[in-house]
Amino acid sequence: MSIDTGDLTDKTYEAIMIEAERFDHNLTLQFGLLSYECQDEANFIKKANKLIKEMLTYDEVDMDDMFFGEPPVKKEFHIALNKILTNISEL
Repeated sequence: MSIDTGDLTDKTYEAIMIEAERFDHNLTLQFGLLSYECQDEANFIKKANKLIKEMLTYDEVDMDDMFFGEPPVKKEFHIALNKILTNISEL
């Protein structure tokens, strides 16, 4: 069984999904796809945390793929990811 982002509590949805959307819709898509691999909200939060830490290691090729040929400035991407990590730590 998997969850949909609509199954998340408002607090978690805002901390991860809304914050990702503020940065770029393509970042939001990554978390939307991730939700289909999760059994519940706690699992989603854990996997989102792990995914962000992985994204922080992305090189230009990875970012180009993730953002469909229009990658953001790496520093700004890292700022957005760290903001989501901070939000997760406050959940």
